[in-house]
Amino acid sequence: MITIIIILVAVIVLIIGFGVSGRRYISVTTLTSAGNIGEDGILGCTFEPDIKLSNIEIRWAKAGVSGMVHEFKGGKDHLKDQDEVFKGRTAVFAEQVIGGNASLMLRDVQLSDAGAYKCSVTTSKGNGEAGLEYKTGAFSSPEMHVDYNSSMDTLRCEAPRWFPQPVVVWTSHNNTRDNLSEVSNTSFKLNSENVTMNVVSVLHNITANTTYTCVIKNDIAKATGDIEVTDSSIKTTVHLQLLTMNMASASLSPLALYWILLPLLYLMAL
Repeated sequence: MITIIIILVAVIVLIIGFGVSGRRYISVTTLTSAGNIGEDGILGCTFEPDIKLSNIEIRWAKAGVSGMVHEFKGGKDHLKDQDEVFKGRTAVFAEQVIGGNASLMLRDVQLSDAGAYKCSVTTSKGNGEAGLEYKTGAFSSPEMHVDYNSSMDTLRCEAPRWFPQPVVVWTSHNNTRDNLSEVSNTSFKLNSENVTMNVVSVLHNITANTTYTCVIKNDIAKATGDIEVTDSSIKTTVHLQLLTMNMASASLSPLALYWILLPLLYLMAL
C-alpha cells in the first residue's frame, strides 16, 4: 500500500512539474537575414502573444557587447543600459508587440553589427529565448545596358554597392547555356566610404535576338539581370535574392511568420 501511495505521489509530482514547466516556457522564433550596410535592417523575432502589453518584456543582446542592444517592457522602451554602439539606432515595432512581434529595427547598419544576437521574451505565460547569427554586407540590383560603338556592340551589367567582393558570371539563353566568362571583363572600384564597391561587367561578342544573364553573387546575396536585344527593342529584368535567411525555432505559426515577414516586406518596398 505504501508503495502504491509513493508511486501515485510521484506521478502527481511529475504531472504538476510538467504543468509548471509548461507555464514557464514560451516559444520564441528568430529569422536571420542579412543587413545591407548603410541601410535599415530587421532582426526577426516572434513569440506566443500575451493579452496584456504590460506583461511583455523584450530584451535584445549581442555576444561580446557589455550593454543591452534594446529593452522594451510595460509598453515602452527602457534604454538606460543600452550599449553606446546602438544608441539612437534601434526600435521595436511597438504596435505589433501585443500580437507576438519582438523584431528589432536596426538603423544605418554597420559592418561591425555582424555577430550573434539573442532575443529574450518574458510574458505572463513564461519566458523564452532564441538566437540568430546576423551577417552584414552590401548588395544591390544590377542595371543592364547596351553600349553601342563603331566596332562592336557590348552589354554592361553594373551594380553600385557590393561587399564582400562578389563573383560575376555571364550566360546566354541557348540550348547549352554557355558560360561567357572568356568574353567578359569585370572591374571592382571602391566607393567613397572605402568598404563597398561598384561592380561593372562588360560582355563582348553579343548577337541579336538572344537573352543574356548577368549573375552577381557573394555569400550574402545573389543578383540576376536578364537582357534581350532585338532589332527593334531592348528588354531587361532584374532580381535580388538574399541567401542567408533561416529560422531558429522548433515550430512556427502562421501568425509568427506574418509578423516576421511584414517588416522585411516594408523595407523592401522603400
